[in-house]
Amino acid sequence: MRTIETIQELKAWVKETKGSGETIGLVPTMGFLHEGHISLVNKAKAENGRVVMSIFVNPAQFGPNEDFDRYPRDLERDQRLAEQAGTDVIFAPSAEEMYPRESQISISAGALADVLCGAKRPGHFDGVLKVVAKLFHLTEADRAYFGQKDAQQLAIIESMVEDYNFPLSIRRGETVREEDGLAKSSRNVYLSEAERREAPLLQQALQLGKQAAIEGRDPVSVVRQYLDGRISGEIDYIELLSYPALAKEIEGEAILAIAVQFEKARLIDNLIFHVKGN
Repeated sequence: MRTIETIQELKAWVKETKGSGETIGLVPTMGFLHEGHISLVNKAKAENGRVVMSIFVNPAQFGPNEDFDRYPRDLERDQRLAEQAGTDVIFAPSAEEMYPRESQISISAGALADVLCGAKRPGHFDGVLKVVAKLFHLTEADRAYFGQKDAQQLAIIESMVEDYNFPLSIRRGETVREEDGLAKSSRNVYLSEAERREAPLLQQALQLGKQAAIEGRDPVSVVRQYLDGRISGEIDYIELLSYPALAKEIEGEAILAIAVQFEKARLIDNLIFHVKGN
């Protein structure tokens, strides 16, 4: 496995790989890898000749009062895990390498960013699209892999790829969970012991809400009532929307999503399902 830190070296690897007729699968990450990331590598390996993983804590997607500086980082650990999973290349650039000058052109996530996490994180998904678009171009990936835990991000990226005819396909990866149901996340390390015991209740509440939605009842109130008095974190939102359109009117798939702010960690989770049944 190689670790590449410069765009020039990455381009040379891509040229060599494409020249040999190999396909490229891209797994974009911000590092501090967990089983969810590894599951995406496994999926990429099964569908491509070579797998490149990006490890880059993207400053463009963090607001001024968010956790960019304290986001967990451990490149040596990530290198070991990525190599064990069969990753061919890690692309781990600096912020200066990715953004050598202030961008004159911006990408807007549009109305898809006005709900869920985007409603309280203005500019966040614009920053996500900025780095993802660059990674798509730099790696010339045939397929890119994203987890469904970040479902709004996934919907926005899928929309960009479709709207602007990016020459690659997006592959969804199922949310990987702890044995107690908590969605794997790099930010879980911020939870206190008491909060860690509470965190699995989010998924339990969503399951109850899903059943309520299928039965024609209000899932939002069911989720909120279940969590009331059971968790110390503050509920940011609970919403039922269509997926991937993220609209109030639901046809086909729906997403029931939640965000909860604990003392040092903001957890998100969701279920994607058909309201008329699984």
